[in-house]
Amino acid sequence: MPVRLKKFLGAIILIVLVVVYAVLATAIATVYLAASSGWVHLAYFLFSGILWVVPAMLVIKWMETAPRR
Repeated sequence: MPVRLKKFLGAIILIVLVVVYAVLATAIATVYLAASSGWVHLAYFLFSGILWVVPAMLVIKWMETAPRR
């Protein structure tokens, strides 16, 4: 796969990942943490705010690998 195409697809995947992850994290917090204290909300959003980095790192690593010859 050409490098430009791989980076374009990776950018699209990253954008979709961030949007879907943000909506899901907020929906889960709304449903399950509505009556919780502020500390629980803080802990949840700190954890979920860092968790999206793992799949994003995998996509970026895939984007940066050299094409096979």
